[in-house]
Amino acid sequence: AVTGTIIRRVIMGTVCDVIGPRLGLSVILLATAPFCFAMALVQGFTGFLICRLGIGLGLATFVACQFWMSCMFNGRCVGIANATAAGWGNLGGGVTQFLMPGIYAICFSATKSRAFTAWRWAYIFPGLCHTVVGLMVMFLGQDLPDGNYKVLTTSGAIEKKSTWNVNKLAMMNYRMWCMVATYGFCFGVELTMNNIVAGYLFDQFGVSLQTAGILASCYGLMNLFARSVGGMLSDWSASRYGMRGRLWTLWLSQTLEGVLCIFMGISKNSLGATIAFMVFFSICVQASEGASYGIVPFITR
Repeated sequence: AVTGTIIRRVIMGTVCDVIGPRLGLSVILLATAPFCFAMALVQGFTGFLICRLGIGLGLATFVACQFWMSCMFNGRCVGIANATAAGWGNLGGGVTQFLMPGIYAICFSATKSRAFTAWRWAYIFPGLCHTVVGLMVMFLGQDLPDGNYKVLTTSGAIEKKSTWNVNKLAMMNYRMWCMVATYGFCFGVELTMNNIVAGYLFDQFGVSLQTAGILASCYGLMNLFARSVGGMLSDWSASRYGMRGRLWTLWLSQTLEGVLCIFMGISKNSLGATIAFMVFFSICVQASEGASYGIVPFITR
């Protein structure tokens, strides 16, 4: 799912520039839903891999979300606006770790089915969520404060952009590549942790699968506030020191992130210490992402 989203996020950025975030976000949600439902029908590794790659489509919604926030808020508060939207959106990573084992348990007991069948039933729930939210965004959302992209481009209020020119300008901007590297060390870390931390706790400490999921959810649940804190610190430092303040905020949070990652690794014999370091590690990861969102809107300005 993580691998499948890399190229799709690049494509989503272009889609948002050309047709707007509303359609981009809604279409990707509706396109992901069938893969969630199809998990209930998987019969082998190939089908499982295809569904996982398809589910990775959903991670590209993040780009549309950030694009949308940058269009709706000005430079004074764009850091905290982007960070809060992204943080509460990515809170789904922690909520999923917390809820899916419970949904699986409900399906297992309610249907009196085998564990092999119960986890398939559980995937119906995220598929329904994708469908409902996708339709709401499409019919209730608005691209810009002044209206939707299609209406504004038709009237000439905004310029109709070329896909090639958008990509060319982005690829030639060295600042974009710098952010690719730094963002890989925060959001890339988060995606990796969301995928492996429950399994790590299950294998390393011998806790039950449901307990491992609940403990692992602590990592994602830090999105509740940590990204907003990073965005807030970025906006605050910018008000005093300009763009240099935003850059130093990102550097500091990522340095702490690296230190805490090391401490989590060397506390592998203690469950309590591992969870404690994991929580603070997660806070710094999310804060780094929030600080990044305070920088991204200014890359081309």
